[in-house]
Amino acid sequence: MGKILKDLQRHLMTATSYMILFVVPGGIYFALSVMMNGKGAVPTEGIAAQLNQIGSAGLALFIPALGGYIAYSIAEKAGIGPGFIGAYLAREIGAGFIGGIIAGFIAGYVVEALKKIKLPTAYKAVGNIFLYPLLGTLASGGAIVFFLGKPIAAFMNWMTVSLNGMSGAAKTPLGLLLGAMIGVDMGGPINKVAATFAQTQVDTLPYLMGGVGAAIAVPPIGIGLATLLFKKKFSEDDRGSGTAAILMGCMGITEGAIPFATADVRLIPVYAIGSALSCMSGFLFGTLNHAPWGGLIVLPVCENRIGYVASILIGAVFVAVVTGLMKKDYVAEDDNQEVEDIELSFDDF
Repeated sequence: MGKILKDLQRHLMTATSYMILFVVPGGIYFALSVMMNGKGAVPTEGIAAQLNQIGSAGLALFIPALGGYIAYSIAEKAGIGPGFIGAYLAREIGAGFIGGIIAGFIAGYVVEALKKIKLPTAYKAVGNIFLYPLLGTLASGGAIVFFLGKPIAAFMNWMTVSLNGMSGAAKTPLGLLLGAMIGVDMGGPINKVAATFAQTQVDTLPYLMGGVGAAIAVPPIGIGLATLLFKKKFSEDDRGSGTAAILMGCMGITEGAIPFATADVRLIPVYAIGSALSCMSGFLFGTLNHAPWGGLIVLPVCENRIGYVASILIGAVFVAVVTGLMKKDYVAEDDNQEVEDIELSFDDF
């Protein structure tokens, strides 16, 4: 069972790494077009509308890419077409990224099973370009169109309406959960699940990235602040790394906090709590982030920027202060300690 779950996670993480290449440019250009419009709405004319068209293309393609590369991770090249087509159908029906994920896994495992059927050598090329894609597409596309698409679409619609209708109090546990997931493994699989969930909703529920985008920046900025505020607790090298971590946090790169956590695992729950506080604050402040990214770099495409910055500071200051209280003063190891001279003579033996 454990191996199965590991394999599922590996395939999903592989696909996510490809999907992000569609989400980021699509989301950034979509957000820029909305910002240029100046009305908080999708532009309909001028260069802003053309940028919106570019951004919308990226956002339209990320679900097919997600399904296609899940299938590619499982069945290699022969799985790409069935995965893309099945996930595209999931998007068209309204089954969203969940439908795309399911279509990708169906396509991948069906094609992988088909590849185990021994074909005569002369027909192997036909299998790769004809048989496997044809039957794989029928499996993934058929599953979405005939069976799974409408129930998943109904669930996605319910989830979107429910999340959009949440009041401040109801958003609190969601913000704490997503934020803790962001901070607990700093760019690892748990972090990626929470980030992907928010990123895939950026065009419909931008408040999710408002909180998650702030939480992403908290661990590196928080630990970097700790090295500046509590200098006696860190070596000179650590203080240099802390400055770099702040810059990485501003760029939305949580991984800048990893070196400190590997040196002191007690920081992991501190990061998780700080990110949870930040995400919850972003939700409660009503910040909107129209880019599928985090850190201060997305400020131009945020609404309620003061609230967004405040959310980051709340989490980062928590991390910095708790780290400072928790760690002892740094004591440098003296590599040049004087070795006491020992005089020996043969009379001693």
